[in-house]
This record gives sequence, C-alpha cells and structure tokens, in this order.
Amino acid sequence: MSVSLRVLDDGAWVSVNDAREVSVSELWRLDDPSFCGCELPDFVVENVLDVGADGRTVSAKVYGQCIACGQTGVPGWVPVGRLREGEFVDIDRERVVLPVRRGDDDE
Repeated sequence: MSVSLRVLDDGAWVSVNDAREVSVSELWRLDDPSFCGCELPDFVVENVLDVGADGRTVSAKVYGQCIACGQTGVPGWVPVGRLREGEFVDIDRERVVLPVRRGDDDE
C-alpha cells in the first residue's frame, strides 16, 4: 500500500495522501541536547523542509527555534505520526519527541 507524503505551501504543511496533517507554528517538546543547552527545548516549527517515512513512522525535517534560548536550526528528523493500514495517525507532539539523526543530514 503506497502513501503520498509531501511538503505543501512553501514548507507550511506536511501532507499525507493529499490531506494537510501537520503544520508549522506548532510548539513541540524535543528531547535533543545537541540542539541547544536547554534541558527540554520548547521548539517552535517555522518551516517544514522535507518529509519521509521509515517503516510506519512518518518524520519531518523541520527548521525552527527554541523559545527559551533562541537557538535556531534543524534538529534532525522529528517523528510526526505513524501509518496504520495506509492511514495517518498523529503523534502527540506536546509530549516529548526525540529527533533522529540520519546519515543524510546536513549539519
């Protein structure tokens, strides 16, 4: 079963099967000590750069900033949802999410 994943509206949305599912301007809790010195960064997403799937996990490469210290950048691939039987299931990003570093990350 194939699923269409795209970035829409100049990086404002993650689209899954032509439905806007994840938007910028959300506040995410990141468990990523390499991003900034804050214990648990509150990260506001400013732009979606890319989207992909690793197995059933849908992840987005995003640009944004920690609202506490102001650090900006790309924290790696952040899980945003899962695929179940071809349908997108949102991950609660108000809980802590752990970005994944992949070999193709430009850092």
